[in-house]
Amino acid sequence: MSRPSVFGSPLFLGFDHLEQMLDRVAKNADGYPPYNIEQTGDNRLRITLAVAGFAMEDLQITQEDNQLVIRGRQKDDSDGRIFLHRGIAARQFQRAFVLAEGIDVEGAWLDNGLLHVDLRRPQPEVRVKTIPIGGGTANGEASGPKVNGAARPIVEGRVTRT
Repeated sequence: MSRPSVFGSPLFLGFDHLEQMLDRVAKNADGYPPYNIEQTGDNRLRITLAVAGFAMEDLQITQEDNQLVIRGRQKDDSDGRIFLHRGIAARQFQRAFVLAEGIDVEGAWLDNGLLHVDLRRPQPEVRVKTIPIGGGTANGEASGPKVNGAARPIVEGRVTRT
């Protein structure tokens, strides 16, 4: 049985990619390793993962399209050791974060068992588009304003936030 799609409404045309991203996030619901996401500046974010026991060479960070994927795999160092109790698991993980369009990964570092990944979100560029309204005729042709015999072009501008 499939679940009903939130984006199946005719009001959400062209949002198929958003639904796919939400499905990817739902599949990534495992709670290991725990992480924080904090805002470190107006346009800056930091993801911090608790990766105690992992060395730098055990971790891999990749950006695949609009996903930041962090993988960890520890080497088995129990050669010749006999554990009476093994409560610290050396398990592998993969944690994926869906990034908004234009977010840049600035860098990453490992400090005292915490992996920090810094992100920068650029200021959005606001597009202003004026669309002329023309009158209709009985045969369906637009009778709007014309320039040199052709319909008046759409005026488009860009506004940058400061």
